[in-house]
Amino acid sequence: MDILTSLASALFVPALLVTAGYLFTCVFWPFKACRVCRGHGQVYGLFGGIRLCAVCDGTGLRLRLGRRLINLAGRLYREINSTNRNR
Repeated sequence: MDILTSLASALFVPALLVTAGYLFTCVFWPFKACRVCRGHGQVYGLFGGIRLCAVCDGTGLRLRLGRRLINLAGRLYREINSTNRNR
């Protein structure tokens, strides 16, 4: 085994573990705290007023990017299979 193959395998295994961990997180904890309001759902205005966060609509939660991709894949799968059944 040359050095390039051993380096590639040494980087592949941790990358695979990180990807599997993120996928696990996206399936079981699909939401994360909103970055704008930091999960509180409200933002303080310029003159001290409180208003609902426009990014998360006041919930304080946002879908993770990985969960959005999982939802997109499921939606595409259902759309493709439903069009094949109607033929």
